[in-house]
Amino acid sequence: MTDARRLLDGHSTRDEVVRVLCEAFADYPVMRYVLGERAPYPERLRTLIGFFHGARVLRDDAILGVSDGEKLVAVALCSLPDRVNPPELDRLREQTWTALGADARARYGDCVRAWESTGVDEPNIHVNMLAVVPGHQGRGLARVLLERVHAMSRERADSRGVTLTTESEQNVALYRHMGYRVVGQATIAAGVETWDFFRPD
Repeated sequence: MTDARRLLDGHSTRDEVVRVLCEAFADYPVMRYVLGERAPYPERLRTLIGFFHGARVLRDDAILGVSDGEKLVAVALCSLPDRVNPPELDRLREQTWTALGADARARYGDCVRAWESTGVDEPNIHVNMLAVVPGHQGRGLARVLLERVHAMSRERADSRGVTLTTESEQNVALYRHMGYRVVGQATIAAGVETWDFFRPD
């Protein structure tokens, strides 16, 4: 049922990748916090997640997927150690925050400050987003994606491990079970906590 692969053509797969991420992160604490109460929430969520996906494409980072038949059901967006910031990324960022508003941008700044409060010195692959659509959760698909990321890190001379964050306390035990250790914890806002993890190769 599962077919883990690298999605090399980010443009042709954009809609499917964004669909999976939106389904999985619809009620995620960070998304709700950043986007706030302004309507229409689904459209604003697509704009924000479209930015996260677009950034990975522009930086030529890793986008991994798992399919059930022909349908994409799980996705991981990852930042590679050698990533660059092309000028197009600045334009995409400004377009995104113009659409979402200065208040959303300020709240996202709160997230960035919390995520940067503890760092890992070793060069690493960072899992920006890990998503499984609700109908396929609990089937080990997140593990399939993470194991591929772990293998990617071991294969690269410029990576010493994998980092990720979560704002869902129920994920903490899962990541620890997969060899990650908590390297930081911070409060983004009232009721929004974040945990930083590192898994050395």
